[in-house]
Amino acid sequence: MHDNVVIKQRVNAPVEKVWSAITDRSQMKDWYFDIPDFGTDLQTQFSFYENDGENKHQHHGEILEVIPKEKLKHTWSYPQISKDRTIVKWNLQDEGDKTLVILTHKGLENFEHLGEDFSKDSFDKAWTEIVSIKLKNFIER
Repeated sequence: MHDNVVIKQRVNAPVEKVWSAITDRSQMKDWYFDIPDFGTDLQTQFSFYENDGENKHQHHGEILEVIPKEKLKHTWSYPQISKDRTIVKWNLQDEGDKTLVILTHKGLENFEHLGEDFSKDSFDKAWTEIVSIKLKNFIER
């Protein structure tokens, strides 16, 4: 059995605001990635590179499940270096004027052959920064 990356972060904002932040591409580029072809229709495919200017790896995803204001689930892959895919799931729990964000990234064992940059620890650090710092700060500013 393999461990998943699971990041839980409570943000001081209603679920509607959080949902917009994780699904509106104009907001996403302010805290996440610039993904011009992102959309929330099922089977929508999207691609992007890191925002740091290095453009090391193309990221690719396909929308698998959408429950507005509750769940967004998509694939995560690096098609230029691997045929393997993983799954990223964003769950939002409405707590009135707050929202609990639970991000789960599973299937990371599929990337073990790609090296340390693709390890569970590497993804854990990256997702912690993305969810617990960047998303939280963007929403609460």
